[in-house]
Amino acid sequence: MVVKKTKSNKGLVIYQAPSGAIELRGDFDEQTLWASQAQIAEVFGVTTQNITMHLHNIFKEGELNEKATCKESLQVQKEGKREIKRNVKFYNLDVIIAIGYRISSVVGTKFRQWATKTLKEHIVKGYTVNRKQIAKNYDSFMKAVGDIQTLLPEHMTFNPDAVLDLVKEFAGTWVSLNAYDRETIRPAATTRKAVKLTSEDMLEAVSIFRKEIISKGEAGEIFAQEREKGSVAGIVGNVMQSFGGKNLYESVEEKAAHLLYFMVKNHPFVDGNKRTGAFSFIWFLRRYRAKKSRNINSATLTALTLFVAESNPGKKDLMTALITQLLK
Repeated sequence: MVVKKTKSNKGLVIYQAPSGAIELRGDFDEQTLWASQAQIAEVFGVTTQNITMHLHNIFKEGELNEKATCKESLQVQKEGKREIKRNVKFYNLDVIIAIGYRISSVVGTKFRQWATKTLKEHIVKGYTVNRKQIAKNYDSFMKAVGDIQTLLPEHMTFNPDAVLDLVKEFAGTWVSLNAYDRETIRPAATTRKAVKLTSEDMLEAVSIFRKEIISKGEAGEIFAQEREKGSVAGIVGNVMQSFGGKNLYESVEEKAAHLLYFMVKNHPFVDGNKRTGAFSFIWFLRRYRAKKSRNINSATLTALTLFVAESNPGKKDLMTALITQLLK
């Protein structure tokens, strides 16, 4: 594999000629990187004069704003026995990509081929995967798009888009989930703190949620009514249970995962178990300030709740452990 490397002031810009991909490490606090004209020229295998010409056209045509994509940095270089200080302009990733679409070179052509292929994959599939970033776990990651359905009963099918939503949310931690196929995932405990939850607390929160839903005309009077008195108390007792003075579920995340699971699977209400379960899950995480309580957007919460509802009861521990991984 032919690899060109050039140093920037924040890390490395790495260009892989065979595939056309640009892989980089840069200023990730700003989600970008910075490279000089000389470094960009080295990446694309052309002269700095060529880069200067393209920069002029990019800014003149208004494709990019120079002030927003360029910054100067004082560089000190030794020339013989003297130290020379110069202000050198550095350009961000947006500029590098724009040049890649304009440059006339073999490397530039390969870059455009790679970029077009990547964009097409994103549009058609709805996601893209960096094989090198996923590294050795790439195959298990992709296999999981299908295999995640093993948590469901054999006769049950699940919306592929919903499964994919979950897989994408787990993507950041999927390297640590290579135990998935072996069903050896362990709960990810992040927030450990004293939690005091009573059935009265839970019922009060659900009551407020119930009134809001009914007032909006999104449900009838039977919504979130207990099927039998004490149903919610039983679930709270399960979530908060302890043995020998030690909590069975030690972290806020584990408790939240089991609260969602029991609310959805035990059907404590006449109607609205999934919606009430999803509400209880988020309410609990935020009440006890779980570190990653903002991780879950509405689409993911919907998919996760449906996934719990249709999951195989025999896979409860795996299901709840998987939920905690999302909160890691």
